[in-house]
Amino acid sequence: MSTLELGMIGNCAISALIGETGTIQWCCLPRFDGDPFFSALLANEEQAAERGFWQVEIANFASSSQRYERNSAVLVTTLTDRDGASLDIVDFCPRFRNFDRMFHPTMIVRQLRPVSGSPKVRVRIRPTVDYGSGRPTITRGSNHVRFVGPDLTMRLTTDATISYLLEETWFLLDQPLSMMLGPDESLTSSLAETARTFRERTDSYWREWSRALSIPYEWQDVVIRSAITLKLSTFEETGAIVAAMTTSVPEAAGSERNWDYRLCWLRDAYFVVHALNRLSATKTLERYLNYISNIAVNVGSEDLQPLYGLSLAHKLDEFTVEGLAGYRGNGPVRVGNAAYTQIQNDVYGAVILAAAQSFFDSRIGRPGNEDLYRELAKLGQMAVQKFDKPDAGIWELRTIASVHTFSALMCWAAADRLGRIADRIGHSAEAAAWRQHASEMRRRIMEEAWNEELGSYVSTFGGDQMDASLLLMHELGFHDGKDPRFVGTVAMIEKQLRKGDHLFRYIAPDDFGVPETAFNVCTFWFIEALAVTGREAEAREMFGGILACRNKLGLLSEDVDPETGELWGNFPQTYSMVGMIKCAMRLSRKWEDAF
Repeated sequence: MSTLELGMIGNCAISALIGETGTIQWCCLPRFDGDPFFSALLANEEQAAERGFWQVEIANFASSSQRYERNSAVLVTTLTDRDGASLDIVDFCPRFRNFDRMFHPTMIVRQLRPVSGSPKVRVRIRPTVDYGSGRPTITRGSNHVRFVGPDLTMRLTTDATISYLLEETWFLLDQPLSMMLGPDESLTSSLAETARTFRERTDSYWREWSRALSIPYEWQDVVIRSAITLKLSTFEETGAIVAAMTTSVPEAAGSERNWDYRLCWLRDAYFVVHALNRLSATKTLERYLNYISNIAVNVGSEDLQPLYGLSLAHKLDEFTVEGLAGYRGNGPVRVGNAAYTQIQNDVYGAVILAAAQSFFDSRIGRPGNEDLYRELAKLGQMAVQKFDKPDAGIWELRTIASVHTFSALMCWAAADRLGRIADRIGHSAEAAAWRQHASEMRRRIMEEAWNEELGSYVSTFGGDQMDASLLLMHELGFHDGKDPRFVGTVAMIEKQLRKGDHLFRYIAPDDFGVPETAFNVCTFWFIEALAVTGREAEAREMFGGILACRNKLGLLSEDVDPETGELWGNFPQTYSMVGMIKCAMRLSRKWEDAF
């Protein structure tokens, strides 16, 4: 049965998800949103036994363990048999600087290393095409196997015996072996030496990248693993940031809340770059600014979409596929996401908030300038116009439109930050105009989103339902943490949305009924809210609780069952990894106070 006890490898071009025993269960090619070359994660038990995986088995299996190399995206799985013989599977996607540019090919490298005894193994590689409905044609050479699909051909170059691989024969692993799955090109150097060099340089890249992070004193491993995962979620070619590496892992069993997250949500991307900026990893912001600048140029006077494709695609039509039964048989499996057609008015604020730092941070290689300000100002005008208009909201309700408080807050933030940017670059008259817009929006939010009977802000203007996104009022700068209105809102959210140590987005029925699982990022928002309202001890305790829900490699999905602690939803979810970083930085003791 599939679980989310998965590790992720990648190189900001492709990624792969690897199970506890070293089986690659998910990998889309030639990029994050492509056809899954390995698709067993979204197959039922019968399908998963037949195809969609890359497995290394040890005879008489006894146990397995996994770890990442220290501060790296290189994953090591150790398999041990009942006699104590063992081997390591070392998995990575090459990433390092070469000839003054980043080398990140469409490639997975697997190294098998005997550790003790004489392990007997077999390798089974059964890729799929057309979302699990077909298999590629296989051809062989003296040291390689080609997998020929209708749109992509991949070559496995190896020093293992080709017949053993093709016939899935058991053999003694008495010396290290290398397998390199990549483009259909001949390798012109020693395979073993190339694999070793690629591994060393990839490991070195990630250690150097991690070394540059400005991490808190406490929870350092949590922050570093989360930061690496966020970095792996960036599509470096364009600067896009995917919400997760998977599609259609459901929010709960049988819920049909199965969505394709292999796309770039402008809102999610803002949270990612904001978290990485706080860790001093600013290059992701610079690349993302290029991405959103291209979106702004192409949008013109049209509404800004909530999400786009990795290479700026506007049309992301949603459809279901028949070749995969779904995670644990929970279909449907969807490709594309119809949310691209929705009106979500918070996105204007998300873009402006993401770009604002470039006007104030001297570390940025290409700081914000007049041209960028003018592009942002156009979006700001849209925010002013749409501030009090109905939309689908942050939770992307498919058949329900309202004036959502969070969307209004983000429109306010857009005007507020544009006022600060205009001041910064010497446009005092424009700064005053933006401040006036922000002031009027603030007045209306305080009047129309406040429910006096509840003593709290509510999800929609004039409404009476709670929404966890209101917890961001402090982070956005709308209210101080000790403001009685914010304190009252936190208390009402706790009363209605908290279940144990977890928080729901909302509890009102939506298009698919009543939500069954807690939304992990909302729990992190609540932890931060506890801290800023003076309940830090409670916040630290709750943070420990949600950290205990991570899988064994420190990764989190979108949702968790509050009763069992089981992970659900797309994986690994950038929102959730952001939440861990921000809570750790909020709650950690300061370095100067630590020793």
